[in-house]
Amino acid sequence: MITIKEAISKTDLKKFVTFPFTLYKDSPYWVPPIINDELASFDKSKNPVFKDADAWFFLAYKGDQIVGRVAAIINRIEVNQQKVSKMRFGWFDFIDDFEVSGALLDKVAEIGKQHQLEYMEGPVGFSNMDKVGVLTEGFDHIGTMITWYNHPYYVSHFEHFGFVKEKEYAENKFPFSNADPIFFEKANELVKRRYGVKAINFTKTKDVMPMADKMFDLFNESYAKLSSFVPITDIQKEYFKKKYISFINPEYIKFVVDKDDKLIAFGIVMPSFSEALQKANGKLFPFGIYHLLKAKKQSKDVIFYLIGVDPEYQNKGVTAVIFSEYHKTFSKKGIEYCYRTPELEDNVAIRQLWKHFDPKIYKRRKTFRKNLK
Repeated sequence: MITIKEAISKTDLKKFVTFPFTLYKDSPYWVPPIINDELASFDKSKNPVFKDADAWFFLAYKGDQIVGRVAAIINRIEVNQQKVSKMRFGWFDFIDDFEVSGALLDKVAEIGKQHQLEYMEGPVGFSNMDKVGVLTEGFDHIGTMITWYNHPYYVSHFEHFGFVKEKEYAENKFPFSNADPIFFEKANELVKRRYGVKAINFTKTKDVMPMADKMFDLFNESYAKLSSFVPITDIQKEYFKKKYISFINPEYIKFVVDKDDKLIAFGIVMPSFSEALQKANGKLFPFGIYHLLKAKKQSKDVIFYLIGVDPEYQNKGVTAVIFSEYHKTFSKKGIEYCYRTPELEDNVAIRQLWKHFDPKIYKRRKTFRKNLK
């Protein structure tokens, strides 16, 4: 018999966060989170997303053993302002037992029906800055700190309970050697002359911060038309600045401004922390911080986290300015491989953006939905 218990206390929330450490203990591909960081993201007093979202965290027990978990989420901006009647769910992990996954999904559905929502979709996070999608291809590749990993049997559980594909995402990679510096330098100079734009680079994190708010505003403008997009609020900007910007090499953040110094494009790239996080095994101390700092300085793989372009400048080649700057930086750093975050299959513009790098899809993931009415 499966018992579902809501994780409310700090002790239970820690069990919620650490359950995957048991589920994936033998996997060479799973990348563990930092436990305290994950706990902080679920703390209503620390994460400002809870000003616009409600969340319930559930653990599934078989006897006294934890065998699954799920977070049920309602984003009120999405539901009340955007009129998207969605019950979100994420952080969905379980043993290969339909009774376990079914009991967890039933709990999410129950909350969705109580709030008169039309359908449930997952796995997704609180917003677009969170992880998304269940892995459907690429199980033999190491994960990243910004994606979920899962066992291959997860997909069959969604299908068993009548869920259908809602969105599909692809993850691409390419060797840095694929980048043609001559092509991008020519395009870079052409765009600069034609539109009067210029690149801004940084070497210190404190110098990036004054531009960060404008960057998040531009992020909202750039991605507003994508399906399931939920904008970042002003209070979330401060949270994300502390959580992400300080973690990224300042020279991996690129800005492009127009002749009036208005921000029109940005790029954020992260060093790969995957192997460092595996060595840290959920803890910063005593040695986890050492592995992360070493990866920040020495990792030869990078992840293109975000690229945003002002709608007025889209399709005008402004990204060539960003790529030209990254080529200079990566050449000095000896970068070998570039990876991209999950991108929607219907985002044609993003595929066009990367075509010159000859990227290869190495992972796919999906979100699944089921009607509640």
